[in-house]
Amino acid sequence: MLYDSTRINELFHKMSQLMPRPQFLYALILAGYFGTLALLVAWYGWVAPSTLFPVSLVLLVLVLPLFTPLRGLLHGRRYTIAWSCFLAVCYFTHGVVEGYSSPVTRHLGLLEATLTSLWFLAALAYIRLGKGT
Repeated sequence: MLYDSTRINELFHKMSQLMPRPQFLYALILAGYFGTLALLVAWYGWVAPSTLFPVSLVLLVLVLPLFTPLRGLLHGRRYTIAWSCFLAVCYFTHGVVEGYSSPVTRHLGLLEATLTSLWFLAALAYIRLGKGT
């Protein structure tokens, strides 16, 4: 026998200590979410407003969908956190496209991609940790 049961139990115990706590992951989810929200408002409101469309229309189209999971995220509901990952992927795509296509706002697009990645990955880990409870 390659490993005995006590060795395997010790290994699982050490691995469980390396996993971040759910409270930390929840804080990362909210940081990524609110960071994305604040970035989009600052980006299209002040830093680099659209020249083709009214600022209010751009903010309405880009920021309004972020308010749909707000209540569930603030209450820590796992179902809402899980489906908010779909929004995170959409905003990640927006950030990558803006980062690739526009040299002027490249840094903002990459920051959006980073924040949404934080939101997405923390949400996945949070859902995975909570599966056993």
